[in-house]
Amino acid sequence: MENGNAAHRVIQDLRSLAVAAGPGARLPSVRELTARHQASPVTVAEAIRQLAAEGLIEARPGRGTFVATPPDQPGVPDLSWQTVALGPRRFGQDEMQALLALTPAGTIPLSGGYLHADLQPAAALGAALTRAARQPASWQRGPVEGRADLRAWFAREAGAGLHPEDMMICPGGQAALSSALRALTTPGDALLVESPTYLGALAAGRAAGLRVVPVPADADGVRPDQLAAAFARTDARLFYCQPLHANPHGATLAEHRRAQVAEAVRDAGAFLIEDDYARDLTIDDPAPPPLASDDPDGHVIYLRSLTKSTAPGLRVAAIGARGPAGARLRDARLLDDFFVAGPLQQGAIDFLTSPAWPRHRRALRTALRTRRDALLTALRRHLPSLAPQSIPRGGMHLWVRLAAGTDDAALAAAAAAEGVAVFPGRPWYAAEPPAPHLRLTYAAAAPELMDEAVRRLARVLR
Repeated sequence: MENGNAAHRVIQDLRSLAVAAGPGARLPSVRELTARHQASPVTVAEAIRQLAAEGLIEARPGRGTFVATPPDQPGVPDLSWQTVALGPRRFGQDEMQALLALTPAGTIPLSGGYLHADLQPAAALGAALTRAARQPASWQRGPVEGRADLRAWFAREAGAGLHPEDMMICPGGQAALSSALRALTTPGDALLVESPTYLGALAAGRAAGLRVVPVPADADGVRPDQLAAAFARTDARLFYCQPLHANPHGATLAEHRRAQVAEAVRDAGAFLIEDDYARDLTIDDPAPPPLASDDPDGHVIYLRSLTKSTAPGLRVAAIGARGPAGARLRDARLLDDFFVAGPLQQGAIDFLTSPAWPRHRRALRTALRTRRDALLTALRRHLPSLAPQSIPRGGMHLWVRLAAGTDDAALAAAAAAEGVAVFPGRPWYAAEPPAPHLRLTYAAAAPELMDEAVRRLARVLR
């Protein structure tokens, strides 16, 4: 009853403020409303959501809450016709915007997909790019598939299964993935994915007009029996997989499952897109080799990006495949953006072949272990019920299960009001989630802030 009264007070207060302030005016923050009405952040977030649904106010991620501007206000262009002309909005746009939103000042980021600035080899990258910019040849048009030496580096990293001529340099892993989905499928086809899986893969699959079908995964990675059943039921010819430190749940495909997964893909006459995003983010024990390293018949499409393990600005990745699949990928990449900027490619290979690269990888491994352990310690101290039983051996994230019935999206909004950014688990599922989760990132904040971040999250949960 008290929660209902508090929500009513917040709604009435916001209505009055919106009428008095007028269209476009900024409204009090969630933190201010929480203090003013002695209400929980979850209650305030729900009140804002109700009024936003009515069209009275609008919440702008990372900026605040504002009075909505009606389209027929004098002096404001009427762009409502575009809604009819454009049709339904693509799935995942709001989630992707939220995932990539910059954290407001004063907020501790336990969300995001890139390394903290202190972990990025900015000086070494800057030096490499400076050298590249001074070379006139790097500004000329090179091969559309990318520099031969850079393709050779990626091929070596993939193991013996791929050669330099099989690789294509791309401006980041997301661009490579989007091109691959369009090149290897037809709208209406089924795309099998792990459940849960990378949010960007779900968005790209649906943007390509594919039917995204989830396949259950557990602490040992995707379940081969369920994968074979999904192939048989859907007649799919493509499976997107992160065998190493999968995002968001962190699982690595177990040794005893690797051959079974390969067999399921081979028996279906299908392709497996191996997103090896976390190859340089391993913390404990040596990482197993890529699936592409043991793929004699060309079923594996190999994808590797440098962005996650270096810096967001190094938008360099490679995708590789053999046979007609490789030819189709090259055609798709040519149509998408011709080629990757020469100075960026030159700077990348300069950095990768310098002593700075192995030094960075060693330092990164130590730093990620420190941050992961700091976050685990904070969870065990302040929120022991959220401490995960399965600890990822690499990657950037912890996947924590919430109590049944928890609204993970509302919790994330309330946590933001308390000054800690977390990401809800719901968007990472292609279908209904079996339970509410949060993805907590340990690579985006300093280790000394982990305890305070979890303290703030605990206040919201209480």
